Amino acid sequence: MSTPARADDPRRDPVGGSGSGPGHSPPVPAPPGGHALRIDPRSRPAPAPAPLPVVDEVSAGGLVITVLGGEPCAAVIARRNRGGRLEWCLPKGHLEGEETPEEAAVREIAEETGIRGAVQEPLGVIDYWFTGDDRRVHKVVHHFLLRATGGYLTVEGDPDGEAEDVAWVPVVDLPDRLAYPNERRIAAVAHSVLEGRRTRFHGVVESRVTRTIVRSPGRPHDGRGGPAPPAPRSSTDHS
Repeated sequence: MSTPARADDPRRDPVGGSGSGPGHSPPVPAPPGGHALRIDPRSRPAPAPAPLPVVDEVSAGGLVITVLGGEPCAAVIARRNRGGRLEWCLPKGHLEGEETPEEAAVREIAEETGIRGAVQEPLGVIDYWFTGDDRRVHKVVHHFLLRATGGYLTVEGDPDGEAEDVAWVPVVDLPDRLAYPNERRIAAVAHSVLEGRRTRFHGVVESRVTRTIVRSPGRPHDGRGGPAPPAPRSSTDHS
């Protein structure tokens, strides 16, 4: 004759299920229509990534102008982007040593285009942020309008070998040739300056660039250009 199980019988648990012994926890019930819930007590949220270091970079360049066929033309260069596509852009590069932006613009334009120039007017400053693989970069690029004083088109002097081609492009055609919106805005400012008009632009560019501000020049320029004898030196002429 079997003996009825008592409440304290170790062969039965308080909810009527069979257990393996004293202190055995009942299984976690499955949610309706789902599988049994399993939580790994060892799992922890992934730690937040460390913030990227911020690096400041300053560059300078711009438009060096000559007159061909009665209209002002600018020397622009072609470079490969990360995807391998050739893109036309304004010559520019980092400041070296104790260079001023004007001095760096003259040197960089000569290296990348083969054209020597004298600074005539500041065109604007492009200020933006972008994120690289291991850093956030705050970049400031000073652009100037230069009058060509000599040289000939060549990319052989580019120390980085990034410029693959160089060409004279009419200033009015630059919006159709330049690859980057902020450089097209600088070209528009240059066109206005060459026509004796003052221009001021403030804008925002979405995508990897979080903020772009183009600050305009001061007095208008008389539009002279071409490899003529240098004009009298001014406070912005560091050639």
